[in-house]
Formats: sequence, structure tokens, C-alpha cells
Amino acid sequence: MQPTSKLQSLILLVLMGSELTQVLPANPEESWQVYSSAQDSEGRCVCTVVAPQQTMCSRDARTKQLRQLLEKVQNMTQSIQVLDQRTQRDLQYVVRMEDQLRGLETKFKQVEENHKQNIAKQLKTIKAKMAELKPLIPVLEEYKADAKLVLQFKEEVQNLTAVLSELQQELGAYDYDELHTRVNNLEERLRACMQKLACGKLTGISDPITIKTSGTRFGSWMTDPLAPEGDTRVWYMDGYHNNRFVREYRSMVDFMTTDNFTSHRLPHPWSGTGQVVYNGSIYFNKFQSPVIIKYDFRTSSISKSQRLDNAGFSNSYHYSWGGHSDIDLMVDEGGLWAVYATNQNAGNIVLSKLNPMTLQIIRTWSTNHPKRSAGEAFMICGTLYVTNGYSGGTKVYYAFQTNSSTYEYIDIAFENKYSHISMLDYNPRDRALYAWNNGHQVLYNVTLFHVIRSEEL
Repeated sequence: MQPTSKLQSLILLVLMGSELTQVLPANPEESWQVYSSAQDSEGRCVCTVVAPQQTMCSRDARTKQLRQLLEKVQNMTQSIQVLDQRTQRDLQYVVRMEDQLRGLETKFKQVEENHKQNIAKQLKTIKAKMAELKPLIPVLEEYKADAKLVLQFKEEVQNLTAVLSELQQELGAYDYDELHTRVNNLEERLRACMQKLACGKLTGISDPITIKTSGTRFGSWMTDPLAPEGDTRVWYMDGYHNNRFVREYRSMVDFMTTDNFTSHRLPHPWSGTGQVVYNGSIYFNKFQSPVIIKYDFRTSSISKSQRLDNAGFSNSYHYSWGGHSDIDLMVDEGGLWAVYATNQNAGNIVLSKLNPMTLQIIRTWSTNHPKRSAGEAFMICGTLYVTNGYSGGTKVYYAFQTNSSTYEYIDIAFENKYSHISMLDYNPRDRALYAWNNGHQVLYNVTLFHVIRSEEL
């Protein structure tokens, strides 16, 4: 006999059911009898009870026994039905609880996965911050030495001040020439120290400051780092080729708030956006040639021109944004520079320091960085810094040091606010980057760090 459900086997006793297998006695008048059991069509257990003929006396003792048996069967049937109903309700409750537990298990898994993802993101952020801070550790260590050196200067000045004060009271106690020599020596060392503090390694670039919105998508603008005190003129050149008009604004305020300017017409059109104004003259690459021209604004004439041998031109070795940017002129604390590429250096960047008076090459360095892969470049304190692109997310990622002829990969991000930089130059007087960003003239302040060593003094 098979069970009728997962939870309970139920035995159903039925009296004279139509679906029962009837086994009749040989003599039905003899008595009430219970015969063998069988199964119905649903597999339930049933028992067969055969009653005597209806003509038999109802007061017979066996009739009473049959009634008692019938009552017991009915009671058992009702109990089993109640038990079956309860079992069905319990089963439904268990099924619902099972579904709820599965739902909770899924939610717990989701929470656990989200927690792991959040922890992974937090760890990634912490690792990125640590990677940014790690290079500063040796710098800060050396900064401690600098502080000691400055303290030493302070003590020396205090000692000399005390000596000079005593000298007024005790003439002849010290040799005047020796004292004068000590003062001059200290003054020279301090002046050299201050000059070195003006230079340093690039460690950060500020958020952009939009000065003006004007011109086409490409162009250049600048101020003269060697202009005399009070000279704040702004020079403005729209476009990257086939143009020869330079605008002169009287001041930065005029440039920002008015459209009043003086126009200068150059004798030749320029190429690219790599022009610079330096000590009263503009230096630019003559259109479709490797020639550099120095044009003096004071005399309105070309004061010098020089061919840059082997330099690519006419979009042969431009920056990644194009625009005839083959030859990029720039200035820093050390003077005038030219950045370009040659076939001899396989299209990689070549850096030459120029004499600003004669335009003769003083010295040349060959790098391993492809010029066409560079977004833009600028010089700070004898180091060439190269960006990874001109659109989208932009950063300075390559630096070539001319003092050691070595390079390194760095990671200094800056905001490319208008998504297309076609000019980026450093001004050592302002200690700022001038940028032309998709028809916007933008400034970035820079942070420089320099470690002073005793052998430099």
C-alpha cells in the first residue's frame, strides 16, 4: 500500500461503497461480518463490511456490534478528515515560509554582494589616494632638511646682526674687510637660494580660470614674462595658419572687459599655436617652413630669422590634435626653447634651447616620446612636460629633465573644461599655464616644489 501524500498516510474505512470489491459470505443470513480490505481508484485503503439480509431482526446483538463499529468508523473518518485539513494548512504554511526564506536568502546574497562591491570601491579609492601621496614621502623628508638649512641661514643673519651692533661699540675688535666679505658671501648665497626657490618640480595644477570666450576653436594668447614692471599687455592670435594679425590689449583687464586692441600685421603668416612673446618680441614658426622668425614690436620689423634644420613642418610631426603644430616655441625660467620632431629621431620629440638674440641652437636633447602622441607640451625649470591628449580627461604624464637627460612617467591631472586644448604654455613670471580651450582663454595656476641641497648654495 502506497502513501497518499508526502506528510501522512490516511486509512479510510468505508461501509458498502460502490467502488469496493464485495466478497459475499456463503450464507448471508448467518451474521454480520468484516471481510478483507482492498484499495480504491486513488490508492486509499478500504475495508468491506457485509450486512445480513434486511429481514433479520434489528435487535440482534450483532446488529448492535455493527452499529458500534460503524460509529467508530465514522469517528475515525471525521478525525482523519480534520487531520488532513490541518496537514494541508500546515503544508501550505511551510510552502509559503519556504518561498519567504528563499526570498530572504536572495536578498542576503544581494546585500552581501553590494557590500563587497562597496568595500572594493572604497579600497580602490584608498589605494589611489595612497598612490598619489606615496611620491610625496621622500619629498617631505628632504623638505625637513631644507627647513634646517633655512634655520641655519636665519642663525647666521642673527649672528652677523649682533656682530654689526657690537662693532659700533667696539671698533677694531673685528677686521672690517673680513666682516664685509662675510656679509657679501652670505648675501650672494641668499640671492642664489631665492633664485632656486623660484624654480621647482611640477606637483599640481589648479582648477581652470576662464578669462574670456572669444575667437575660433584654435589659437594662442600670452603675456611677456620679461615685460617691465607695470607692463601687463596681452597678446592674442586667432587661428593656426594663414593668419598674420596679432592683437595687443593694453592690460588683462582690458582683455577681459573690452574689445579695444591694437592690431599688428606680421610680415609672414604663422603655423600652429606655438608662438611666444619674449622681451618685447614675438617668436613664431613661418607658415609651411621650418623657419623661426623673431619680430620686434618696438621696431615693427623682423630682427632675426633662422632655419631649424631637420625639423618637421606642414603637419608632418604635429601634436595629436593636428593644426600645423609641428614646431612649438616656449619659454621658462631658463630662456627660449623649441619643441619639434625629426626623421633622424624617428618622429620622437626633439628639444632645443635657443639663443633668444641670434636664434642659434645652444644645445639639443632627443627624447623617446612620439610627438604625434602628445596632446600638448610646456617647459618649467628646464623640464619638458607632455600631456596625454587634448580632449576629454587630460593629464600630464611624461617629464623630460634636461639637467640630467632623463625622463619619467608622472600623473598630474588637470581639468579640460571645454574639451579641446590647442595651446598650453607656461609663463614663469605669473607661474601659470596659459591655455586656448575650444575658443576659451583659460589660466591654470601651478604648484612647484624644490628641494634645496647644501651643495647648491
